[in-house]
Amino acid sequence: MDKLSVMQAFRRIVERGSFVRAAEDLGVSPALLSREVKLLEESLGTTLLTRTTRAMSLTDAGRLYYDEATGILDAVSRVETRIRDGAGAVRGHLKVNASSSFGQTVIAPILPGFLAAYPDLRLTLSLDDRVVDMVEGGFDVSIRIRPAMPDSALVARKIGTMRQRIFAAPAYLARAGVPAEPADVARHRVIGFLLADHLTTWALHGPSGAVTLDLDPWVRVGNSLVLRDLLIAGQGIGTLPDFVSNAAEACGALVRVLPDWELPSPEIFAVTASRLGMDAKVTAFLDHLRAALRG
Repeated sequence: MDKLSVMQAFRRIVERGSFVRAAEDLGVSPALLSREVKLLEESLGTTLLTRTTRAMSLTDAGRLYYDEATGILDAVSRVETRIRDGAGAVRGHLKVNASSSFGQTVIAPILPGFLAAYPDLRLTLSLDDRVVDMVEGGFDVSIRIRPAMPDSALVARKIGTMRQRIFAAPAYLARAGVPAEPADVARHRVIGFLLADHLTTWALHGPSGAVTLDLDPWVRVGNSLVLRDLLIAGQGIGTLPDFVSNAAEACGALVRVLPDWELPSPEIFAVTASRLGMDAKVTAFLDHLRAALRG
């Protein structure tokens, strides 16, 4: 039994809702398809399709077989397409999704060099601070920053680690005082990132172990670039990811608060929908991105 051919036949039967119509599409007889499905059911030891003179329906096992067979056939089709088109060719349309702050501070600077290296490539970069459905949005890759990625049909590959530290402007600290220990933060004006897991609870780790602070930020914003600008303007104390804070810290606009303490370090993941591996355009993009993260 040619398993791929049987999978293709079964898929066509289900999608066409008829042995006769599926047989016409495949150029074979309905009797042949019926015999192949019967042999398949016997080999699996279960019924996949229930048939009457008027209707046909999938059993639970049939639905499972259809879903898995569809995934396998689609995967084979993608492999064949990649081989035919040239697996090493970086061309086509690359669709990338990332958070606004990461996109503007990390991805945007690498784009000129990346696009110059691959002139046959079209690019769509979508920036959204909320997690989007990348399959529904048609994205090839989504950059997500999380402590861990939940199990799902998506494939997450770690490409870096982010540091999350506490910052304030020198002028604010001169006016409000410099916290000497974690508990002092509660007496300051805290600015929180609205979408962060640590909006109201900071789980800090430092030289004396772990400390948890329960806070009530007086300002809450949904974009870490806005949070950074408020901190630079002397509006309070807040946490920033390193890719947002680096430039401001380097020029002295922000300084570390409690420099021996920081929040847990989330991972930076490249999320794709395919378990077969990344195609050439995604691989090329992530190579550029990894180099930027290392730099």
